[in-house]
Amino acid sequence: MKTRKASDFMTKTVVTAREDMILTDVMQTLLRHSIGCLPVVDEHQDLVGIITEYDIMNTAVSGEADRTRVGEAMHREVFTFTPDTDLETIVNTCLTKRIHRAPIMQDGKLVGIVSRRDIMREILAMYHRP
Repeated sequence: MKTRKASDFMTKTVVTAREDMILTDVMQTLLRHSIGCLPVVDEHQDLVGIITEYDIMNTAVSGEADRTRVGEAMHREVFTFTPDTDLETIVNTCLTKRIHRAPIMQDGKLVGIVSRRDIMREILAMYHRP
């Protein structure tokens, strides 16, 4: 069986955020797209962080989400993979590091994202292949 790589099952259209966005706007974006995080990019589309539902909930419960910018709540350290990273490596890394979603980077640019749901979809498909 062919080794599956991130490029085979990653989500290629990635919704992103900017550091100057207000958290309530990010909340609306997450809900509109039914996703759990947004990679944060700068004006050159370079990855500078990631903002997750967890990050937002930590701030929103204090009543400050409508005044807090993404740059204040996001994680700047982001675990990424390349399009050539194999499924087993992604699964093992996500399990050991408790990663729910990871940007896929190629030549320093964001080219996709892999979520636990993408991984589950791919694993299920493996069971249904002849």
